[in-house]
Amino acid sequence: MLQNRQEASAEEPGLLGRTEDFSFREFLLPASLCLLTLLLPALSPGAPISPAEPISQAYSLALYMQKNTSTLLQTYLQYQGSPFCDPGFSAPELQLSSLPPAAVSFKTWHALDDGERLSRAQGAFLALTQHLQLVGDDQSDLNPSSPILLAQLRAARLRAQGLLGNIAAIMTSLGLPIPPEEDILGLVPFEASAFERKCRGYIVTREYRHWTDRAVRDLALLKAKYPG
Repeated sequence: MLQNRQEASAEEPGLLGRTEDFSFREFLLPASLCLLTLLLPALSPGAPISPAEPISQAYSLALYMQKNTSTLLQTYLQYQGSPFCDPGFSAPELQLSSLPPAAVSFKTWHALDDGERLSRAQGAFLALTQHLQLVGDDQSDLNPSSPILLAQLRAARLRAQGLLGNIAAIMTSLGLPIPPEEDILGLVPFEASAFERKCRGYIVTREYRHWTDRAVRDLALLKAKYPG
């Protein structure tokens, strides 16, 4: 048996050396992986991502929206007739119980923590997406031959939905719970008069502008707090 082994070694020079080399490599590979595992930070499948990126994306979208909110409001008023299209028209006292107003005192706004700030914005833009759909339907009936207005209302609703998704991503990255979507409008009075529907649309487009302005300020504050 020993002679056979020696013959095998003589016939295949270096076989033993290659075998040792393979064993050494096989040892090195797992050892290297273990070392790499120790050096890399531990990653949990459920670990939250950095909030900097979703905040930056949301801020960029909010700035873009802000450039168009005044145009939407003015276009809307232009198509509603008097008194809406009269110079200087403004009716801040008009409100909708289903749409939270954006106006808040600076002291209250500044004292909000991240969760409250994002939760209020999330609720507002969820309500706005539903209200903008309703206003779009109203205007399709009241002003069917106004493609510019209808297109701007559709674009505003899509952007509000996009910002809503961005806000949800920020809340997820911060480990905050996302409130479930709900039917904000509830029972809509379909017997509302044309004037009532015009007033409703005015409030929605006005609050869309105000909430977008507030979102820019909210996100600028968060952007400074969580730099990339």
